[in-house]
Parts: sequence; C-alpha cells; structure tokens
Amino acid sequence: FPGLPIMHSKDLVTWHQIGYAMDRKEQLDLDGAAVSRGLFAPAIRYHDSLFYITCTLVDKGGNFIITARDAKGPWSNPAFLPNINGIDPSMFFDGDHAYIVYNSIPPDDQSLYQGHRTIRMNSVDLKTMKANDDQKILVNGGTDIAKKPIWIEAPHLLRKDGWYYLYCAEGGTEFNHSEVVFRSKTVDGPYIPYEKNPILTQRDLDPTRPKPITSTGHADFVETNAGDWYALFLGCRPYEGNHYNTGRETFMTPMQWVDGWPVINPGYTEVQYQYPAPKIEGAVFTSKVNEFATHQSFHDHFDGKELNNRYTFLRTPAKQFHKIKDGKLWIDLLPTTCTEKKSIAMVADRQNHLNGEVSTRMEFQTQKENEKAGLIIFQNETHYYYVCKSADHNVPVVQLFKGPGNAVNADQSPSEPQLLTSIPLRSANSAIIFKVTVDEKGYSFYYSIKEGEWLLLRSSMDRNFLSTETAGGFVGCMYGMYATSNGRPTLNTARYDWYEHHGD
Repeated sequence: FPGLPIMHSKDLVTWHQIGYAMDRKEQLDLDGAAVSRGLFAPAIRYHDSLFYITCTLVDKGGNFIITARDAKGPWSNPAFLPNINGIDPSMFFDGDHAYIVYNSIPPDDQSLYQGHRTIRMNSVDLKTMKANDDQKILVNGGTDIAKKPIWIEAPHLLRKDGWYYLYCAEGGTEFNHSEVVFRSKTVDGPYIPYEKNPILTQRDLDPTRPKPITSTGHADFVETNAGDWYALFLGCRPYEGNHYNTGRETFMTPMQWVDGWPVINPGYTEVQYQYPAPKIEGAVFTSKVNEFATHQSFHDHFDGKELNNRYTFLRTPAKQFHKIKDGKLWIDLLPTTCTEKKSIAMVADRQNHLNGEVSTRMEFQTQKENEKAGLIIFQNETHYYYVCKSADHNVPVVQLFKGPGNAVNADQSPSEPQLLTSIPLRSANSAIIFKVTVDEKGYSFYYSIKEGEWLLLRSSMDRNFLSTETAGGFVGCMYGMYATSNGRPTLNTARYDWYEHHGD
C-alpha cells in the first residue's frame, strides 16, 4: 500500500512515477493478506476522456474496475465484478461497446489436465460499471489444447486492419513463460492461433548464458505517434539457475507487424538490455533516464513535506505511523512485526539491483529489549534479514536477525527469527548508520557510529534465502526502514536522517 503505481513517459525512455491509483484506505484493504496475495496483474486503458484500470484483489473481493479523468488521480473506489470468475481482467473498447477479457476456469469447471484454463469475455455496462451476464469462452486451454498448454492468462484485445487480436501469456509465469497471439474477424471469435507462436519466450535458450533474462511473457502493446510499435512484458533476471531477488520486472522491446501478425523483439532471439531510443516527435531525452531501472541511484534526505512516491508500506496502515519533520523521517514503533499479516511500521523501497547497496542513518534510543529499529531486507513474512539497534540487559546493541524460513513450531506456526549476532555499543545516544550490500557472494551487513568507518556484522549471507525460488510467491525483495516494539505498546520513535540506494 499504496497500490498500483502509475508511471508516466513522453518518450518511452524517461519514466517518472506520478502517483498511485489506490492510495486511500477505503479503496484498498490489505489487512490479513499474505505477501503475494494482494493485487494481481493490472491493465490500464483510455477511452472517451476516461482512464480505466482493471485488476484483481485476489483474496478480498476479486476483480474490479477503477476510473480517473487524470492518470495522476484521484481514482474512484473499486467497482467489483462478482460475476467475473478469474484473474487478469483487461478492458477493450470497440466503438460504443465495451468488453472485459480475463483468465478463468475450464469449461464446466472440468480440468482436462493441471493448468487447464480458459480466456473468457463479457460485455460491460459503462454506466453501472458492471459486467453483463453474457460470458463467452474465446480460448479453451491455449494455442493447441491437444498439447495440453498450461495457464493461458493475461489476455488483451486489440483491433487493427480489420482483425481482432487476442494476445495472452501461456506456460506459467516462471521459466516457461511465453506470449502467444490469436486473431479473428469478429470480437467474439472464433480466434485462430498464429502458426509461429509463441511470439515471445526465452525458455529455449541456454540457461548458462551470461546475464540471462528469463520468464518473459504477459505482454501489452503500444504504438507511438510515428507508427512504431513496442511490447512491454514481464521478465526476470535470475542467478544460479532460477533464483532471483528482484522479482518480476518490466521490460520493453521493439515490435513489428509481419504478414498481419505481431513479432516481438524482431532480429533477436535474446531480449536485449538496450535498444535504440524510440523516434518520437517532440521527445527530449534526459541524462536521468529512469530512477527505477538498473544503474540508477536514489538519495533521499527527507527535505520535503511528503514521502517520495517510490516508497511503499506493507499492507494498509491502520494509522499513520510516520511523518517528515526537521529533515528527518520519523517512524513510530508499532507492536506489530513483519512476521504478521498486519500493517507494520515499515517504509520500504524495492530492490532493483542484482549488485548494489542501501544505507541509512538513524537516531534511536531504547533500553528495552523488545524495541528495535533499523534496516530490513524483506521477501516475505518468514524470509528476511533485519539489522537493527536495540538493547540487551539495558546495554545498547546492534543486532542482526534472520527470518525463520520454512521452520515451524509444533502448532505449525512460524518459528521465531534467528538472532545471528549482537554487538554492544558504547553509547545509547549515538546516531548509527546501517548498510546492506548485495553481490554474487550474497548480502553483507555493516554499521557505523563514525561516518566512514564501517564495522562488519556478517558477510556473504545466503541470497538464495531471499529469492522467490526459495521463499515462494511472486514478488521481489524490499529494503525497509522498519521499527517494532514486538507486541508491546510504546511511544518510542526512530528518526532516519537519510536513505540511499544504488547499484547495477
């Protein structure tokens, strides 16, 4: 929370975040939702002076539509679609008609094999923001049901040159992910698959190739004012097989139309790390390309009045626990901890570098062992590393914790986090700087009580532990300024002076 960040560009190269589509508590209730069980696969469209976003709040309401006159917001409260049974909804406007396409269950809810799904379509009443009960199956199974294709999903519709194109992901969102396309002369089919499907995948490439990009699929298309086409899609940058800590990332490649079919990444087999800049009328490319991409740095000295848009919280805050005051970020300790499915006192930023470092300077005083504040690298409720300042028998200490992983107690509840090290500090009043680095050897944790003099807590901690492959789910890691009183009430506050994040 907030949910659904909105990115804006005039040149497809320089991207800036202009807000969130779901930034009010009444729009988005995430209390009790596990990590990876929140918002799934949004799609944004523009029609008749109105922006539309369709999405799925997977465990708490299902599919919905929100709208806005300005993409910056404010966006409406969600109009839920109880008769849309599935995920990945996407709007399509065809003259005066509106439709929604989505992934759904097999016909008559009878699976012929594991991963058997359908793509379905309903018309939509734009006055009421409700889907009509005229559901139609557009694709059953995938490109060739005889070959038992799995997880047909993420559908989008496009009309071009007298054809309706239906493009979808297929193969599952992991290593076998791909993009496939169908076309029809009428919006409700029949849709014929392209004989050269898939139009995008990296699953057939050598897994030992340098700097691999894998798991590509779930694409959407855009046309520039010069008539050039580009495809945006999901992908991952793994290490050591299928391990990755940066989650599913957004990639973009050129696209061409050949013999009436879309071809993604023309001229290449591998997705490239760089392409020629798009030729867009009026585009002015800047030296600061995209603060969320690789090779970029982020420095925040909290000298404004509001948090930078890039920060996010874990779940919907029950109350405001932070403020910016006197050039510092003040975070009130909350009794909740990152092991719970509740809102916690964490201001977080996504890990977007395979190799990089994050650091922050903090002022925090306590003589209570339950009170802790510091810097966390967080994958989910059980997989994280946490470096913090606390107390041990009234002595100030620096501590490093590791989440319990898959270890459970006798009642199947998660085990307590593991204390890896605890080092006494000379003064309870001194400010402290924490630093976390990551490279091919793993995560290393440092602290400093005198700027420029780093003391090592632990080096080369297992990065696989924080990978999606090990921890499960769909998301990447978050760096967070995190404070907790571990179940007890307190009025204590941690004050962060600055936060820096850079790498490649």
